Formats: sequence, C-alpha cells, structure tokens
Amino acid sequence: MARGSQFARALCQVCADVCDACGEECARHQAAHCQACSQTCRRCADECRRMVATAA
Repeated sequence: MARGSQFARALCQVCADVCDACGEECARHQAAHCQACSQTCRRCADECRRMVATAA
C-alpha cells in the first residue's frame, strides 16, 4: 500500500473475505477460544475493509 501497488485493494479484500469466513466458522462453536477467535477475525475483516476503502 505504501508503494501504491495495483494489488493492494484486491489483497485487502481477500483478507477481509478470509477473516469473515473464519469468524463465521468459529462463531458456530461455543468454546470460549472459538468465540474469541470469531471476534478477532471480525475485527480483522473490518480493518481490511477500511484498508480497501483507502487504497489507491
């Protein structure tokens, strides 16, 4: 992103998609570590989407 890579937006979008999928899967399990993972993945996905919005 710092170099203005033409792939920055696509990479950030893939990251958001992967984090969303991971968060959804972990949310299906009631174990505390799975719920913590789900929340972390969702926060990561949100941050990746913000990066998509700011990428040139």
